[in-house]
Amino acid sequence: MRLAVLDIGSNSVHLLVVDAHVGAPPLPATSHKEVLRLAEYLKDDGSISTYGQNRLVEFVRDSIDIAEDQGSEQILAFATSAIRSAPNGDETIDRIRHETGVELNVMSGEDEARVTFLAVRRWFGWSAGSILLMDIGGGSLELASGRDEYPDAALSLPLGAGRMHRDFLQSDVPSSDEVDGLRKYARHTIGRVAGNLNRVGRPDRMVGSSKTFRSLARIAGAAPSGAGIFVPRELKRKDMPGIIDELVHRTPSQRAALPGVSEARSGQVLAGAIVAEAAMTIFDVSTLRISPWALREGIIMRQLDLLDSSEVLSPTRPGIGALPPPALTMPSNGTSTGGTPDLSSADDAGAAIRPPVPAATAVPTAAAGSGRAAGSKRRK
Repeated sequence: MRLAVLDIGSNSVHLLVVDAHVGAPPLPATSHKEVLRLAEYLKDDGSISTYGQNRLVEFVRDSIDIAEDQGSEQILAFATSAIRSAPNGDETIDRIRHETGVELNVMSGEDEARVTFLAVRRWFGWSAGSILLMDIGGGSLELASGRDEYPDAALSLPLGAGRMHRDFLQSDVPSSDEVDGLRKYARHTIGRVAGNLNRVGRPDRMVGSSKTFRSLARIAGAAPSGAGIFVPRELKRKDMPGIIDELVHRTPSQRAALPGVSEARSGQVLAGAIVAEAAMTIFDVSTLRISPWALREGIIMRQLDLLDSSEVLSPTRPGIGALPPPALTMPSNGTSTGGTPDLSSADDAGAAIRPPVPAATAVPTAAAGSGRAAGSKRRK
C-alpha cells in the first residue's frame, strides 16, 4: 500500500509518502518538509498564534495535493507537543478538520515515546536486548526503556530543544548564567523521574533518535546523511562538553556552518545539546547509538501491524465466544479508546506502564481534499 504520513511537530511539518508492506521496511517515495517552528509562534499563554495556524493549514492543504499526486489513497496525520500543550490546541485541530478535511490525531507524550520506541526496536532488533531510548524534539524529551517491542516504562518531559531555546537561551551568544540555568533545570527535571526508568533495569543498549541527536553525532564526526541510513552512528558523552563549548561561542549563523546543523535549527541546537548532556549524565550513558528511525516510522510500523491481523482466533472452550475487537482510533486528545484499561494516569511529566497504544485514524486523501474551504485552489 502507498501511505502518506503527515507529522506536525514543534519544529517542522513533514509529509512522507511511503510504499509500506507487511514484513518489509517502509520505502520512501517522496518527502515534503517545511520548517514552521510552531514552538516559536506561541502567545504568552502558550496558545498557537493565528499566523501559526494559517501556515499550518496551508501546509496541510499542500500535503493533500502531494499525497494524491503520488498515488496515496490515505493520509495519516498526527501532531505532538506544540498542539498537545497549546490551550487552543482543540481549536486548531477543528480548524484543520473544517478547512482541509484532515483528521489530526494528537498523541500524548507517553504514547509518542512508546511508538518511537517501537521504531527503534524494529531497527535494532531483538539482539539489542533491553533498550533505553532518548528522543529530543522541539517541544519535549521522550524517554523509554524495556526489552519488548513496546517499552516497560515511557515518559515525556517538557525539555524540547525549541522550548528550552525560547525559555532559557534568548541571546544569540548566551551567557554562562543562561547556559548554567538551563543545565540545572534540565538535570533537575530529568532527575525527578529517572527512577521510573531505572526500576526497569540496566539497559543493554542506549539509543538516541530524531534530528537533535543526529546533528550532535554529526558534529562529533559521525558519517553524513549522504552515506545512507545503514552506516552506524554514535554519540559519546565525553564529546559533549566540547560540542557545547563550540556551540556556545558561535552565533546561530556561525553554528549553521558546522556539519549536520541546518540554518533552521542553528538557534536551538545548543539547547538540545545541553538537554542531551543532562540526560546522558543522569542515566550514566557513555555512548548513544543513533537510530535513523523515529516516530514517523513507528506510526507506519503500527499501521502495518494492523494489516497483518487476518488470523481467526478460536475460544479455548466452546460457548465462550469471541472477544470483542479493540477500537482502532485515537481521539484528538490522545487518550486510548481501546478495551484495555489504562493502568496509569501519568501526564507528560510522568512514567507509565501499559499495553500498546491503539492506532490513529487514517483519512482517505480524496475525502480530505473535499474538505477544502470554498475558493481554495489545488496546487499545480
